[in-house]
Amino acid sequence: MQPINFNDQLQVLDNLELILSNDCYNQNLFKTADEIRQKYHGDGVHLRGLIEFSNYCNRSCYYCGLRKENKNPERYRLSQKEIISAALTAEELGYGTVVLQSGEDNHFTLEIIAEIVKEIKEKTDLAITLSLGERTKEEYQEWRQAGADRYLLRFETSDPQLYEKLHPVGNFQNRIDNLYWLKESGYQLGSGSLIGLPDQSVQNLADDLRLYKKLDLDMVGLGPFLMNPNTPLAGEDNGSFELTLKMLALTRIILPKAHLPATTALGTVDSKGREKALQKGANVMMPNVTPREYRANYQLYPDKICTDENPVDCSHCIPARLKTIDRFPATGPGHSLK
Repeated sequence: MQPINFNDQLQVLDNLELILSNDCYNQNLFKTADEIRQKYHGDGVHLRGLIEFSNYCNRSCYYCGLRKENKNPERYRLSQKEIISAALTAEELGYGTVVLQSGEDNHFTLEIIAEIVKEIKEKTDLAITLSLGERTKEEYQEWRQAGADRYLLRFETSDPQLYEKLHPVGNFQNRIDNLYWLKESGYQLGSGSLIGLPDQSVQNLADDLRLYKKLDLDMVGLGPFLMNPNTPLAGEDNGSFELTLKMLALTRIILPKAHLPATTALGTVDSKGREKALQKGANVMMPNVTPREYRANYQLYPDKICTDENPVDCSHCIPARLKTIDRFPATGPGHSLK
């Protein structure tokens, strides 16, 4: 098998398909990714408090349990007061960032989100990440001016045909246009993809990595596709845990300064999944600070972990988990190294 120097970023980019297709590279790949993580980010793990404030969505994405056609979850919206309260809890628990995430819910207008962002900024020292799906360029600009620091908008797959097969609302080019609008608006930009989607090829995954690099992302969130039985992809196989770790490690090598979360989906597939991700390039975790009574209905995929816990439970659990791999909670907002 062709030898590859994983410290040579150009060589890695030229051989992505080969690396993804052959497990013989795994040991050197994972070792190098962890060394690069340690060099640029150290052993501190940034904790981002996640507030899933609405599970309403006007989209019909085939893989997602929040799709508007799914009648299974009880729909909810947190009030502005509840959102602010959850943000205050995140700061009290020592998190440097709060992530405001929802389905594409137009109930939360430009003005409402701007008010929430401003109030969080007035009452806390938290960095704010928004993850609200596709909105207008004006909305992005107004929320940035209100104080939002980052925006997370995953493209899920870089293959336009596969994208449009899985997304009956919207199109691939519009998603890419939105990502560039966000960069132009001054956000620290996050995106990412799902690993193991039906009909996804190794070439698609390699192209995902190249698109991460082209976009010069500040954050990359990736996780395995997990089949939700209440979607059109019911019965499909889940994405590979090992392949997701390989994608994570490759992302660390090609974007050494990016923040990479050990996602909840990895923890759902493997009880030590998040710890394994942190040992292969990841440097972020996202403890949930959504009020406990709402969590079970944010059903992106089944069997999601931590839905029966409250924010304080998570704040005790995560440092203990980090200690088992000689890592510790980082301090500060954890802004982009760029």
